[in-house]
Amino acid sequence: MHRLSTLSNMPPDMSRITNDPAVMGGKPCIRGLRVTVGAILGLLASGQSEAEILAAYPYLEQLDIRAALSYAAWRAEEIDVPIHRSKAS
Repeated sequence: MHRLSTLSNMPPDMSRITNDPAVMGGKPCIRGLRVTVGAILGLLASGQSEAEILAAYPYLEQLDIRAALSYAAWRAEEIDVPIHRSKAS
């Protein structure tokens, strides 16, 4: 049996983000549900409002969406991804 745990070294406001190898392949999820942080971010990026997301996923709470955004911001600061700069014409 896998124990549901919060990801290590996260700021406490993201305690709603969990990972479990038995849930969604260990991807970061919201409160152990089968809703990944990436799914929430994708919905927001595609223009869905928080209200629309909450209507589509009634078991989520506004704090879950905020936690997903906080997690994404934290990960963006933790991992440097090289950006390829285009040469000016």
